[in-house]
Amino acid sequence: MTKPAQAATPLLIPEGGGPLPAAWQAAQRLPLWPKGAADKGFTPRERRADWPQTFLSNIAEPELRLFRAAKPNGKALLVIPGGAYNFVSIRNEGVDVARVFNAVGYHVYVLVYRLPGEGWADRADVPLMDAQRAMRLIRSRAAHDGVSDPDIAVIGFSAGGHLAASLLTGFEEKLAQPVDAIDGLDARPHAAILVYPVIAMVAPYTHAWSAQTLLGPSPDAALIARRSPVQHVSAQTPPVFLVHALDDDAVPYQNSVMMAEALTKAGHAPEMHLFAEGKHGFGIGPANGSAGQWTVLAQKWLARLG
Repeated sequence: MTKPAQAATPLLIPEGGGPLPAAWQAAQRLPLWPKGAADKGFTPRERRADWPQTFLSNIAEPELRLFRAAKPNGKALLVIPGGAYNFVSIRNEGVDVARVFNAVGYHVYVLVYRLPGEGWADRADVPLMDAQRAMRLIRSRAAHDGVSDPDIAVIGFSAGGHLAASLLTGFEEKLAQPVDAIDGLDARPHAAILVYPVIAMVAPYTHAWSAQTLLGPSPDAALIARRSPVQHVSAQTPPVFLVHALDDDAVPYQNSVMMAEALTKAGHAPEMHLFAEGKHGFGIGPANGSAGQWTVLAQKWLARLG
């Protein structure tokens, strides 16, 4: 059997975790599934002692948190935080992102998705199942939430970047039986912003902890291929904006490069920004560093697409 890399990799512990932000607690909670997640087998895990409250785990019921813009422009974003598929980092890759994009008029929906290592029967499918449902749920609520623009982009970070890339290339995958009319809506994003994404599922460039947690300890070649987004880029894949730091010692920048190459071969080259410094998990980035400019660049890119 083909296996992901087994070597130890740096632990993804972004700075500034702390308690749950007030903005998170105030955001509207939108459960993804009306009668709970259809897939069975959830098993709570013991949390690591060094994980802050902002690293969400033991997710039995996935959800969206809606952060509303004070002066909405009619547009919406789906944001998918990372966490090596072991937790969902909702502060630096959720609340902070919502604050920045709320300020320019976007309603932001932050996804809390099921984690594959928490007992689910279809471990490699449940995160994508939730991402598909999230996009459909946003579209179903568009008029209610004041979202007039049907073009909804997704932003994904780290393992959440892998999930966003999987949504880009697997929005039509049939992963579960429909539960209501919402499941008949389109799950295809209009565009994607992938920030230090995990793309590779095998050595030498994968993030082993993410890959092993998603695929299990001994995945076969077919499963690895199915969850390798670069193998499924096509003419239908939406436009992509890539962000990575060259000094990322957790998820090598080559992950973004291989995604860029696959998109270019498919006939629609992405916009890509590689920053000399930033390491991993920088979220919106430092205001006084070059990596902290990606949100402005991304806003301009989205405007050009529009």
